[in-house]
Amino acid sequence: MESHLKNVLVVSFGFLFLFTAYGALQNLQSSLNTEAGLGVATLSVIYASVIVSSMFLPQILIKTFGCKWTITYSMCCYIIFSVGNFSAKWYTLIPTAIILGLGGAPLWSAEASYLTMSGNAYALKAGKLGRDVVNQYFGIFFLIFQSSGVWGNLISSLVLKQQIYRATKEELLNCGAQDCYSRSPTTNNTNTQRPQSNLIYILLGIYTGSGILAVLLVAIFLEQIPKDLLENSEEKKNASFASNFLATFRHLKDKRQCLLIPLTMYSGFEQGFLSGDYTKSYVTCALGIRYVGYVMICFSATNSLSSMLFGKISQYTGRIALFVLGAVIHLSCIISLLLWKPHPSQMAVFFIFPALWGMADAILQTQTNAIYGVLFVKNKEAAFANYRLWESFGFVIAFGYSTFLCVYIKLYILLAVLILSAVTYGSVEYLERGKSLEILTEKKETQVEETITQTNM
Repeated sequence: MESHLKNVLVVSFGFLFLFTAYGALQNLQSSLNTEAGLGVATLSVIYASVIVSSMFLPQILIKTFGCKWTITYSMCCYIIFSVGNFSAKWYTLIPTAIILGLGGAPLWSAEASYLTMSGNAYALKAGKLGRDVVNQYFGIFFLIFQSSGVWGNLISSLVLKQQIYRATKEELLNCGAQDCYSRSPTTNNTNTQRPQSNLIYILLGIYTGSGILAVLLVAIFLEQIPKDLLENSEEKKNASFASNFLATFRHLKDKRQCLLIPLTMYSGFEQGFLSGDYTKSYVTCALGIRYVGYVMICFSATNSLSSMLFGKISQYTGRIALFVLGAVIHLSCIISLLLWKPHPSQMAVFFIFPALWGMADAILQTQTNAIYGVLFVKNKEAAFANYRLWESFGFVIAFGYSTFLCVYIKLYILLAVLILSAVTYGSVEYLERGKSLEILTEKKETQVEETITQTNM
């Protein structure tokens, strides 16, 4: 157990160090690299690259290098992106964003495969149920990993707090929903000017060092999965790779899957808006880039706590009630963001929005994963492949149009997708309720027939 637990902790802390850097750097992209929308374009390229990568690379790399070295090499892709930010230009960030995206899918696939195989191997030796040990391992992993949102954002705020500007009243008028890239009102705002180079280099140096530490930790201390165990697992995967790939798109024949696409894409839209537009047009514009980290810490902490809370109470309330709560919270936030004129004197409001957003996002993430698992229990692999595919498309679209539209138009789009998601999700629940009633009716009819038969006998 000590050896297996050590490996789980090595993977967990490796991801903690890696995403302490990347998570915070992602939140800063739209504020750091504002020239011609370079930051959000970079984020769009990353998620588009992840989509392509997830279709082909994970199985090939894991089979060739094993889980340990796939994780190690994929982590290096994230470090390359951090290094590319030292000279943030189109010819540096876009190629390194592609590299990061290509490494993203193999990284997460190798991590999941490693923890699953390691958990099953230990369960076999200890005489325990494999799923119980695997769940325990993933619980430890996410407990450690999710704190990366706090540490990375805290580092950015502590480093950039030395960059202090005060926006004028005229500049504040163009913050929030009125921020339009087409007329670039925030480019002359002192709060949105790129921080001093020495502060950026210090921040990127810390993030790059954190990524290097993650690579060394995994490369030196993580044990490789035994070759025979890996080969057995990979034979099963490769034997069904082509069929699984086709099954992802074949699964779209299911009406329920098609109806869940707007809800799944909304997950990418709303996360993209918070990390790309709220951080730039509200926080950075009115308060300065030094506050982005503190605001996103509030989101991360609320999201994590709410995930635990709603995951437990869903068994008492049911998923419909939670989805309604999440939709109402996001609806209220969107309308409020359309009307709100951000001002430094309203400091608490800047933190209330990400807190509420994190609460609603936690509902969306936990319950959408749950509904996919419940509805498509016989086709989980194809269903969750669709989940990742459509959520990533949501990210790509949200970041893709970010540089061309005013913030208020983006909020209207977000509102429209939310309403469409509510309608299509309601249709899924209606179909499931009808199916449940049919099953219940059939059972009652069967019982009546059996009773009549027994009476006649």
